[in-house]
Amino acid sequence: MPPASPVAAIAKLSEELIALEDKYGAHNYQPLDVVISRASGAWMYDSDGRRYLDFLAAYSAVNQGHCHPAILSALIEQAQKVTLTSRAFRNDQLPLLCEKLHHLTGFDASLLMNSGTEAVETALKAARKWGERVKGIAPGRTEIIVCSNNFHGRTIAVVGFSTEPQYRDGFGPFAPGFRTIPFGDADALAAAITPNTCAFLVEPIQGEAGVLLPPDGFLRQVADICRHHHVLLMFDEIQSGLGRTGKLFAYEHESVSPDVVIVGKALSGGFYPVSAVLTSREVISVFQPGDHGSTFAGNPLACAVACAALDVIVDENLSARSAELGAFAFDYLQRLRAPHLVEVRGKGLWIGLQLDTAARPVCEQLRAQGVLCKETHGTVVRLVPPLVILQQDLAWGLERVKDVLEQDKT
Repeated sequence: MPPASPVAAIAKLSEELIALEDKYGAHNYQPLDVVISRASGAWMYDSDGRRYLDFLAAYSAVNQGHCHPAILSALIEQAQKVTLTSRAFRNDQLPLLCEKLHHLTGFDASLLMNSGTEAVETALKAARKWGERVKGIAPGRTEIIVCSNNFHGRTIAVVGFSTEPQYRDGFGPFAPGFRTIPFGDADALAAAITPNTCAFLVEPIQGEAGVLLPPDGFLRQVADICRHHHVLLMFDEIQSGLGRTGKLFAYEHESVSPDVVIVGKALSGGFYPVSAVLTSREVISVFQPGDHGSTFAGNPLACAVACAALDVIVDENLSARSAELGAFAFDYLQRLRAPHLVEVRGKGLWIGLQLDTAARPVCEQLRAQGVLCKETHGTVVRLVPPLVILQQDLAWGLERVKDVLEQDKT
């Protein structure tokens, strides 16, 4: 009997890895059955040796592309020096990141955390304490307004004010103090504000909900309403920020000035969990030593990686690149004559394809065509490539999307 071919052996390895994950891992995700073993730029490779174009960018975490050499170099250099001190001591990288964030965004101060969800929780705590200490709301009475279809993370507090039943099912009881209004309805915000309202938390564009954009002018309206009522305006830009929509932040499309901005994902270019809350000195000063923290937050390895990741966004002009390539992609997709395509929406290289049928089979067919993307909310396909993608590669991927969506002519 001849020996097994290398390709067959690799394919068997892929099957074995999937089986191991299914046997020993939790089943809290439903990934496409492709096993990624390496990646570079906008391309990923599975353990069978097949190449795929990345149209998800780890939910905007790798805006700078996979394994960007400048970020990798910073990671290796810092990892050879010191990786973790805890915040019991100072380190020589945290001040540099805080300074860089200030100069890049204009915010007075930043509070570093690890995951995006942690940063959201940090912002919620800051808003509540600001409400009591600065606005003068009675202790335990502060309220935060959020929007329907929001996605701010997975903690108990956050899923407690989600409107997605699955995110809440079985996890109660939930924390009080949250009110929900329809996304994009400024009048509803004005009506929901009470003397106990300390903040309004909103995604400028709702990503997990299906790349939903609010009406033009909504962000300016809510900024005026919050300012009038002395309410903190907090933008969750974990997915939408750092170049994804064609601006550094999505709120810049309407030239508003929020009180708090939450960032994560692309803040590290996919190398390390890093997130931050950006705000004013007045808001950040509600935290005193012992009020809040995390062992890993602000560690030197994370900060060195984040500094390099931010430099790539600026040096390679990724915001403008997203605007240019996003316009190219949007124009291409709007001209499709696909029977199940209802709407193309988005901003920059952040595009949602609304279908009138299940999106999962489309993603599976695209995988077979060499393009990796993911469905959300059942009927939406998200197209979110790394911002470093070459236009010819983007065009190739869009052609595969066209082939899959237009193949059913009935």
